[in-house]
Amino acid sequence: MAITYELKHVCKQTGARYGILHTPHGSFETPIFMPVGTKATVKTLENKEIEEVSDGLILGNTYHLWLEPGDEIVKEHGGIRGFMKWDHALLTDSGGFQVFSLSNIRKIKEEGVTFRHHKSGEKLFMSPEDSIHIQNNLGADIIMSFDECPPFESDYDYMKQSVERTLRWAERGKKAHQFPETQALFGIVQGGPYEDLRKMCAEELMKMDFPGYSIGGLSVGESKEEMYRVLEYLKDTLPGDKPRYLMGVGTPDDLIEGVIRKIDMFDCVNPTRLARHGSAMTSSGRITIKNKIYERDMEPLDSECGCKVCQTYTKSYLRHLFKAEESLGQRLISYHNLYFLKNLMKNIREAIQNDALGDFKTEFFNKYYNQTK
Repeated sequence: MAITYELKHVCKQTGARYGILHTPHGSFETPIFMPVGTKATVKTLENKEIEEVSDGLILGNTYHLWLEPGDEIVKEHGGIRGFMKWDHALLTDSGGFQVFSLSNIRKIKEEGVTFRHHKSGEKLFMSPEDSIHIQNNLGADIIMSFDECPPFESDYDYMKQSVERTLRWAERGKKAHQFPETQALFGIVQGGPYEDLRKMCAEELMKMDFPGYSIGGLSVGESKEEMYRVLEYLKDTLPGDKPRYLMGVGTPDDLIEGVIRKIDMFDCVNPTRLARHGSAMTSSGRITIKNKIYERDMEPLDSECGCKVCQTYTKSYLRHLFKAEESLGQRLISYHNLYFLKNLMKNIREAIQNDALGDFKTEFFNKYYNQTK
């Protein structure tokens, strides 16, 4: 088996899971947040910095690496790991989300999806088998089934057809997978807001016996309450001895709420995307460093943070970098935001082991969001 999951402790307050995810390139405490390295790079950071702000498991994006430089070129380097000189573990998505979100002209058929290149407009095609073949070339420790990610508000009949097609694609992808001993292929649970479709999808994927299960089709425009409701459906449906991955979710509140609903793995571009616009996560909430209030602020970005950015620079200097349009500002806030989430997940894991995640949640929400939840 390419990966195994060890459930070590369940929080008595919340039911949240603490465990160990074993992969060919490292073992990782869960719950874990994984920085997104879309094009074989976590934006603005080099590898040593990525090591410092992650737990050693990051993402690569199948769609973007397929188009540029091409999965065959990445394969010639020995996969993403050799391509970007990353010595740790990797996960790749299936490319499906970009096929559905980036292309304005697409046709979904049983064979796969015909769509347009998001830059050139060139006609392209991806099948479940293509997605798995590309991911085999990219060589990540954990790879994803090719699925359709329909709009959350799709009507029931369309969603049912979509889920059934996603299940057929999952089966085709599993058969096409060349390296199950070294790459763990996850099934993806779809079904929008419909409890019966989500459960049906999960149960059918479980019959195929994937080594892990992802939850897709969330954080795509629905309300947080709707997302939490779907996670609530699934928390006691998915198997307890395998990892659960909530795709594309990474705000602090969603991480805590997801963990309480038994999620083990998360990823999101949010911390680096916010950073590029000058928005920083701090122990007392999110701030926009470009604001004039910080022009003469000689304090660190976050006095409670131990990262090298907060130990070195003032808010005044960081504001200056953004006002002067210096790229170093984006780098430093990206580093800090990812460090902040790494530390948040460490604190969450400790709270689970101490049977105190409910207390931690109350304290965190009161401080970060100035509200009690």
